[in-house]
Amino acid sequence: MSNRISRLFNVKYPIIQGGMIWCSGWKLASAVSNAGGLGLIGAGSMYPDILREHIQKAKKATNLPFGVNVPLIYPDIEDLMKIIIDEGVKIVFTSAGNPKIWTKHLQDEGIKVAHVIANSKFAAKCEEAGVDAIVAEGFEAGGHNGFEETTTLTLIPKVREQTILPLIAAGGIATGRQMLSAMVLGADGVQIGSRFVASEESSAHTNFKNAVVDAKEGGTDLMLKKLIPVRLIKNEFQQRVKQAENNGASKTELTEILGKARAKLGMFEGDTVEGELEIGQVSSIIDSIKPAGHIINDIVLEYKVAKEQLNHIKYSF
Repeated sequence: MSNRISRLFNVKYPIIQGGMIWCSGWKLASAVSNAGGLGLIGAGSMYPDILREHIQKAKKATNLPFGVNVPLIYPDIEDLMKIIIDEGVKIVFTSAGNPKIWTKHLQDEGIKVAHVIANSKFAAKCEEAGVDAIVAEGFEAGGHNGFEETTTLTLIPKVREQTILPLIAAGGIATGRQMLSAMVLGADGVQIGSRFVASEESSAHTNFKNAVVDAKEGGTDLMLKKLIPVRLIKNEFQQRVKQAENNGASKTELTEILGKARAKLGMFEGDTVEGELEIGQVSSIIDSIKPAGHIINDIVLEYKVAKEQLNHIKYSF
């Protein structure tokens, strides 16, 4: 499966594991990399010293490429970037901010940079910033989301029209067939988050993993649009937010309801009632917790079978 993404990151498969907060530690990142994908450590939920520890452990667990996902709104961003450079990480995925701020600095240190966007107009900004690849994330995705609520099916071809850069599709992708559809739409690779939450190596709490497996169609909702849109599993906390939003709650009121460490409470500590449970719509088709390597193998096999089936379909119009 050699293409622009696999060659850019020097991996076997153009499959990137999303750098999700509270779920993407060194165990998951190294397991994905060892299976032929690109594992990412999610720095968004880590203090600088914790990030350094995870990078060092990942380097011991794999001799294959792995990267770090860094939300650019992180308060200790300079400390994080210094650690990434000092520890010799060669791949960084940035999100939630202006790619111009850090891209050149990282590239001057020999680091490949990909940036996450949620609408096509930011593709030009990514090109101006000189990023090595773009991740276009659709409305189906878990975690922080785009205000425009553009689906992956619409977003990928639109971004492909705007840029010649290597393009990675994200949002609503968990299977080989979904990966193939993204490639047909113009993507060169896929970034997968929710499926890897329900992996044995994920640092998510077992209660959260089970909630993902139990999620049904329509079991998530996009919330907190006055703050930063985030897709959540429906629970008591989510219902309280929804009621407040329906009653016209202000940003201040929503911030008070959210409180501090709400995502940690749900995703890492396992409170599935009062915690914030960030996950994508694709959770409705995830029915098991597997080792990350098995997940990669399943995706690759299904991708190859689906591609072969398409080659033998006879169309008549």
